[in-house]
Amino acid sequence: MTEQYAFFFNAAACSGCKACQMACKDKHDLAIGILWRRVYEIAGGSWKQKEGVWIPEVAVFNLSIACNHCRKPLCLEACPTRAIFKRKDGIVLFDEGKCSGCRYCEWACPYSAPQYDSLKGVMTKCHFCYDRIDRDQPPVCVTACPLRALDFGELKTLQKKYGTNDTVYPLADPAPAEPALIIQKHHNTDLARRVKAVLSNREEVNHADK
Repeated sequence: MTEQYAFFFNAAACSGCKACQMACKDKHDLAIGILWRRVYEIAGGSWKQKEGVWIPEVAVFNLSIACNHCRKPLCLEACPTRAIFKRKDGIVLFDEGKCSGCRYCEWACPYSAPQYDSLKGVMTKCHFCYDRIDRDQPPVCVTACPLRALDFGELKTLQKKYGTNDTVYPLADPAPAEPALIIQKHHNTDLARRVKAVLSNREEVNHADK
């Protein structure tokens, strides 16, 4: 029995094509404004003069992030109706029948994964394509990536294969929630922190300020 499913994302390989984002939206027929997987465009920097020469000091890369099905999901702790639960394989799910639409889970999640569906009056989020997982098939976001920047599997197996890094700038501190996520950093990550790069497509991804 799988103890904890997890996602792997290789920021160094991601081209920002958003095939993962579109595949997810298409499979789940998500309403306008709802994106269970979001491709964040991180950009910052400017020109810098060095020894009389102007050189670019610019950091640009992408982050493809969905619900991280955390080992200690803060959304679950915040839900007053117990509409959020965690399967034995670590997948965090919503019971729409119990959801009151209070949005406490959205505010609690450091990754803004839960999103409110105003048409249904309930919260929604990535459920790891558990219907496909139960048929021994990968999530659609993983299969849609043309550059194989996404992978999934048992957390311990992925950690042996890719390492244990679970955050990059400017994502939140992973300590409180312990996300089931492994990220391979882009070579611009340290520069991005230094030049204080920001999310450049905030309106597109409807990212909640944290």
